[in-house]
Amino acid sequence: VQLQAYGGGLVQAGGSLRLSCAASGRTFSSNNMGWFRQAPGKEREFVAGITWTSMTDYADSVKGRFTISRDNAKNTLYLQMNSLKFEDTAVYYCAAAKRSHSEYGRGLSFFGSWGQGTLVTVSS
Repeated sequence: VQLQAYGGGLVQAGGSLRLSCAASGRTFSSNNMGWFRQAPGKEREFVAGITWTSMTDYADSVKGRFTISRDNAKNTLYLQMNSLKFEDTAVYYCAAAKRSHSEYGRGLSFFGSWGQGTLVTVSS
């Protein structure tokens, strides 16, 4: 699966953005997918995940503010981000699991394909 993330930008604290991740390949609908982010000087961290059965999972820091979803007909993954905070500033990456119908996990090792990243900047 090849991935391309887009939709980042500059937004004021309290605002919203929707990230999208376009996937190519026939296996998107059967792949677990995830969003990660990496702030300057920090390690890449899990943000949200969605299984191929559409079960969702969120990091505590974004729970209640972010929503992950997928449109298998469009081969697209989304991340709706509301009530953005300064600390949400980071490069956001979408990722696909290494294999179809695989066990779900939050760790980086569960994911084998990565998008190029899209920058989200939240001004305080």
